[in-house]
Amino acid sequence: MGKYLPAFKAYDVRGKVPSEINPELAYQIGRAYADAVEAKTVCVGHDIRLSGPAIGEALSRGLNEGGVDVIDLGMVGTEMVYFATAFYGYDGGVMITASHNPPEYNGLKMVRAESRPISGDTGLDDIEKRAFEQKWERTGQGTVTKKDVYADFVTHLLNIVKPEELKPLKVLLDPGNGAAGVALNDLLPHLPLQVTKRHFEPDGNFPNGVPNPILEESRAGTVAALKSSSHDFGVAWDGDYDRCFFFDQHGNFIEGYYIVGLLAQAILTADPNHTIVYDPRLTWNTLDIVQRLGGRAEICKSGHAFIKEKMRAVDATYGGEMSAHHYFKSHWYCDSGMIPFLLVARLVSATGRSLGDLVGEMIRNYPCSGEVNSEVADVKTVIARIEAEYGPKGEVSHIDGLSVEYPTWRFNLRGSNTEPVIRLNVESRGDEALMHEKTAELLAKIRA
Repeated sequence: MGKYLPAFKAYDVRGKVPSEINPELAYQIGRAYADAVEAKTVCVGHDIRLSGPAIGEALSRGLNEGGVDVIDLGMVGTEMVYFATAFYGYDGGVMITASHNPPEYNGLKMVRAESRPISGDTGLDDIEKRAFEQKWERTGQGTVTKKDVYADFVTHLLNIVKPEELKPLKVLLDPGNGAAGVALNDLLPHLPLQVTKRHFEPDGNFPNGVPNPILEESRAGTVAALKSSSHDFGVAWDGDYDRCFFFDQHGNFIEGYYIVGLLAQAILTADPNHTIVYDPRLTWNTLDIVQRLGGRAEICKSGHAFIKEKMRAVDATYGGEMSAHHYFKSHWYCDSGMIPFLLVARLVSATGRSLGDLVGEMIRNYPCSGEVNSEVADVKTVIARIEAEYGPKGEVSHIDGLSVEYPTWRFNLRGSNTEPVIRLNVESRGDEALMHEKTAELLAKIRA
């Protein structure tokens, strides 16, 4: 991870422009990708960031000189690169995005055929080494063809959720000046929804701040707009819209954990014969819903590469992470920010219950702390100390960090991949006071 080039991370390439990421590096990555993946056709897209087109051009030049034909998708969302790669049968795809990072950042997310992820242990380290050494194996003269995939992408979405399954719900949608507005403008004419649009204009200057609705300040405008008007629910997206975030009719932000349960419910209500993959940070609500509706649940370490692999292995229909990444078999096991929006609209339409009512029950049954971060001197030492104290009386699991479960409450503790930070999640069975008490108790010991 970043052994040779600092912009290379565990799952993607990401850094500041131009000090860590620039057209020169993008060219080298193009040559390295051509050699490592041995691709003949690769699609390339970029989000709204102002540095995107120049990076895309240099990347395409590198791919071309490695003998690869490039299909230029222009400005799209990450899930559209996943869609195009798999749907048209290309040998790979590259999305130029830094997702929710500040404006001075950019990055590259890479996939191979069938939109299978390229991360540290599946080829990204190899691409990094080749880009650093610049000893190219393949030479050729590939072409660049522009392709507009929006119409096919919209058809793909409408095959997953049919317009006739939706009622004329009133929804407030906020792409935050990211790329989602472009896709929504193509999608919405096919849907019976009554839509209030906020910040639909894509703008890489981020006039209303970087779209990252997981941050309170980033979603404040969406919340205020929902509180001052009448809607069934609201949705906001990050810049490359591979993550979406939900708000109930009163403007309350809904934790990603409960959205995993909600999407499991949306899928299993339509047909119980499905497998759902979930991560170990918070689990009880998801398990309760899957068991109650007759589905199958499979646990998996968090992180997109792990979840996609697990979903393929167990033939899962949906995989969800509390970090607002949602993966679908119908989308080649990739994450999507558009499919959750449609599934929630379908569930609200089918049940006749408000979103606040649907998740309110989950929140009462399984109150959770949300993810609480603590900076520590040594992650491993702290986790070992907590396990020594809490493990003997509970049920212990190490699927992802440390999980300890008791009859009435449980917690998960895991270290960050990139910084000396520990992330804590606590939940209880219907006892909010106990959840708060145990969260405070654990934080005091972690930070001691």
